[in-house]
Amino acid sequence: MVTGLWNIAADQPDLTALVDPSGREITYSELAGTANRYGRGFRALGLEPGDSIVLMLPNSADLVAVYFAAYQTGLYVVMANWHLTGAEVAYLVQDSGAKAFVAHERFAAAAVEAAAGLPAEARFAVGEITDFTPLAKLGEGEEGRPDGRTMGSPMLYTSGTTGRPKGVRRPLTGADPDVVPPSAAWFFGIFGIKPHDGHVHLCGSPLYHTAVLNFVVISIQLGHTTVLMDHWAPEDMLRLIERHKVTHSHMVPTQFHRLLALPDDVKAKYDIGSLRAMIHGAAPCPLEVKRRMLDWWGPVVIEYYAATEGGGTAITAQEWLRKPGSVGLPWPTSEIKILGEDGTELPVGEQGLVYMRMGDATFEYHKDAEKTRAARVGKLFTLQDIGYLDEDGYLFLCDRKNDMIISGGVNIYPAEIEGELICHPKVADVAVFGVPHPDWGEAIKAVVQPADGVEASEELTEELLEFARTRLAKFKLPRTIEYLAELPRDPNGKLYKRKLRSQEGSSSGA
Repeated sequence: MVTGLWNIAADQPDLTALVDPSGREITYSELAGTANRYGRGFRALGLEPGDSIVLMLPNSADLVAVYFAAYQTGLYVVMANWHLTGAEVAYLVQDSGAKAFVAHERFAAAAVEAAAGLPAEARFAVGEITDFTPLAKLGEGEEGRPDGRTMGSPMLYTSGTTGRPKGVRRPLTGADPDVVPPSAAWFFGIFGIKPHDGHVHLCGSPLYHTAVLNFVVISIQLGHTTVLMDHWAPEDMLRLIERHKVTHSHMVPTQFHRLLALPDDVKAKYDIGSLRAMIHGAAPCPLEVKRRMLDWWGPVVIEYYAATEGGGTAITAQEWLRKPGSVGLPWPTSEIKILGEDGTELPVGEQGLVYMRMGDATFEYHKDAEKTRAARVGKLFTLQDIGYLDEDGYLFLCDRKNDMIISGGVNIYPAEIEGELICHPKVADVAVFGVPHPDWGEAIKAVVQPADGVEASEELTEELLEFARTRLAKFKLPRTIEYLAELPRDPNGKLYKRKLRSQEGSSSGA
């Protein structure tokens, strides 16, 4: 069975590779041709294997074509989060040593600031940006594949929830870009997804996220049509699932929560019978939310835990019902261990730092040898998550080490409290963290985003606390609750608690 963008373009040129957010369909032949033209354009600019480019683009056929152009010319691709300021994107440009920058006019102001240090001929725009060259002119008039084709790589930056982002840069392999790495089919195989097989992938999150990008790229490489959403909305997702007979997607728990909040008649209006593997990760999923999604969608909801740096676990719906709350068993060739602060391995059931590795794969944090060393014990590395393994080897996560609250000498995990409060129908989102307390060291504080149409009030605070008292031990109850119109999450579901700690909400004390 033929796999790989360029191989499929030759074998099945009219097969649909992409459905743009506008609804426009792009064939494999068209996508490969555009990627070739852009690739030749990068070569003409003097870019060589090992050089970097930065993209600041919304989900679109343009983004995917530029990515594959870089992929076949040995370039590192840095995907800029378009919520960042110009100065923050400029850091990515400078830190990665980017030789070219491609942006959308939607982000013009930030793009101009970010690309100020690059020559005019290395700045490209979708739409109009002052002193940027239209992307359509990159490789204009060129045909055929670029010279010196060799496989490039994404250079993904960690989300920076605890500091400045660090690039994860892997050595280039020198492989043929027409040969799909066996790891791609192997990874999808974890979720029961095969090449071709009538699969359609729906992408509803921004492609600047590691997993989102991986799922789209691998789907295309394995012959799956990919449907792109520019802005995710719950009913829009259901509509696209029905229209395109979507089989798989990558999701986050906040999307589950919003889907479940739809009226029953809206949920029942769409045919979702095509779904085979709706995969979620990136953020903790409250147990009740997961159960409700399984009740609605059936055993197609699959969870995983993984890292940009490599390695992870996965758990099927059937396994999760036997091991509720677990994120699963290690992937084949992946290793998971729980270590104490001194680096010694802890016994079954004992909580400690989760360390992992993926075979013999290596990585480094770009220009940060100290961060690389600090994250490792031998060949293992940690994301600073706290968890434990049960007697069957299943991993359970508690929280991030940096988020753990120590109150009166007791370790308290905010994720547990958040998982209970989010189940209240008047709560749209919630964050829990510790604040300084003169007697206990830290006290528990909750910041709540009320559901649509719900007003923050003393009455709401008491209602939420009464709800929490039925589900949590007394020492886990928030001492204060504040309210915000929206919590600072990135679109992949990660919560920026450091921002909450430094800002004041419209408070209502408990």
